[in-house]
Amino acid sequence: EAAERGAAWGLYLRIDRQRLQCLNERREGSGATVFRPWEERGDRSQFVESDDDEELLFNIPFTGSVKLKGVIVMGEDDGTHPAELRLFRNIPHMSFDDTAKEPEQTFSLSRDPLGELEYPTKIARFSNVYHLSMHFPKNFGAESTKIFYIGLKGEWTEAHRHEVTICNYEASANPADHKLEQITPQTHFIS
Repeated sequence: EAAERGAAWGLYLRIDRQRLQCLNERREGSGATVFRPWEERGDRSQFVESDDDEELLFNIPFTGSVKLKGVIVMGEDDGTHPAELRLFRNIPHMSFDDTAKEPEQTFSLSRDPLGELEYPTKIARFSNVYHLSMHFPKNFGAESTKIFYIGLKGEWTEAHRHEVTICNYEASANPADHKLEQITPQTHFIS
């Protein structure tokens, strides 16, 4: 059953890690470490801690379309544990200014030092997510917020978003633009 449960929390494999952002993280790149296999959630050497205040904001782009079904947030059994989670969908590059917007869903979090509490999402609101923002506005009273593990449960489908490919066609070529091509022929591939 543990293997099945672990497989359910496999959405971390579908995160575009090159573009994953964690705003207000104390150590650069530490936010990315909390997205890992469910079986490794107890690894206390990997965590993110907030820097200037208790807020953290994750911008999580996926490599396709996700139907998000549940979230786990694991921290310390103390004041550094986040107390609230606000989820936003499909707003890439969110900043703290953008968190004034109305979230798709808000959770009051309980302290979860073992990573056992699952928060179910309103699936209808999270059925076509290519970018998820997770805002942790406050904790249980400490100066900084600490998160060891974030689990994301759901289904992933490959992206078919054609608007990503932008092609420019020239009606008639301007010879001045193409001087180099006489010297070095170049092949253009459209991805």
